Amino acid sequence: MKNLVLSFALTCIGISAFAHTAESGSGEYIGTEILTQEFSEINVSDLPEAVTKAVAKDYSGATIDKAYVNGSSQYKLEISMEDGTALTLYADANGNWIEL
Repeated sequence: MKNLVLSFALTCIGISAFAHTAESGSGEYIGTEILTQEFSEINVSDLPEAVTKAVAKDYSGATIDKAYVNGSSQYKLEISMEDGTALTLYADANGNWIEL
């Protein structure tokens, strides 16, 4: 019985530790949570040249289907590869690949 009570208490502590999220004033989650911002769709022709060059260099033959930008000038790209696979990539305005 003592082990059952101890197991229950540790489970409750573990669950409550993961349930906590901190939020900054800008609405972004901070700490161990992923920082996200809402992306707005833009025309592919409005992408910075550095981003389109990075796609051409690193994903030769790929087509940029859709492009999005957020308030931090980060770009979300939906691309199609020649073999038909689809990828979602993220880049900054200088054409550097980033993880979001």
